[in-house]
Amino acid sequence: MAATSVAAQEIEAVRRADGESRSLAASMPRLVLDARRIAASVTHGLHGRRRAGAGESFWQYRRFVSGEPASSVDWRRSARDDLLYVREQEWEAAHTVWLWPDRSPSMAFASKTARDSKLERALIVTFALAELLVAGGERVGIPGLMAPSASRNIIDRLAQAMLHDRTERPSLPPSFAPAPLSEIVVMSDLWSPLADIRTTLDTLASSGSRGTLLQIVDPAEETFPYSGRVEFIEPEGAGAVIAGRAETWAADYTARLALHREAIRAETGRLGWLFTIHSTDRSAAELLLTLHSGMMTGRGGVGPAARLEVGA
Repeated sequence: MAATSVAAQEIEAVRRADGESRSLAASMPRLVLDARRIAASVTHGLHGRRRAGAGESFWQYRRFVSGEPASSVDWRRSARDDLLYVREQEWEAAHTVWLWPDRSPSMAFASKTARDSKLERALIVTFALAELLVAGGERVGIPGLMAPSASRNIIDRLAQAMLHDRTERPSLPPSFAPAPLSEIVVMSDLWSPLADIRTTLDTLASSGSRGTLLQIVDPAEETFPYSGRVEFIEPEGAGAVIAGRAETWAADYTARLALHREAIRAETGRLGWLFTIHSTDRSAAELLLTLHSGMMTGRGGVGPAARLEVGA
């Protein structure tokens, strides 16, 4: 009896994965085109994530700091005025950025006011961000699916890897050991239990890597616009619940949502990560610009407990 039950579950999992794969394959061309368009729209004015370090290319002059060796002074530049300047080179080592778009069943949800489903928005931003990062000399990979790559056709490689992935992926990235200087961007609705989120963050940050936790939500999940008798179905197998008067649940729902987010914010702040919230009725282009700009400035130029609110 147990064997039959396990076999039935495996068959159902395969059918579900096949259905999701077909749906993703049908929408993938549009997602890729949207990602290319959005990446192109924010490319103007961006110059990659340049930073000082070992290299041969000139980056910038900066003021001489007391205590530095005199040999670091660029005397030709300093002779132009009464100040001392140091010639900095651009860091040329490739940087690795791991992207994790949540592809679990809950991400397929989309209400009438959303521009995309949560999954579609996560993939569009993943593709577009990868395009910008590779153009800036970085390498991009997906944990457990694709090794870091600096390929010029990075969007196509990411899309093909996902289309041929038959594994049922969880909401949060798998346990792996990123390099100390790598960065991680997790894009999920983050409806996982806080204990799971905390464990994932601790594991990813244990090697010294830095990251951003992006919560992608549908506007209905923000405002709870339901009334009357409503059946809520959990898309990942936890069952269903019926609300006789759904409008009476709104206040409690909003309070629980705020507590969940405050707990996540405390965890990311403890580790020096960023926590960002994005609703799918807002602009994907502005989210992309916010994420990329934050990474360019090395943790966004803000404190470790910062929260980025993305507008339209």
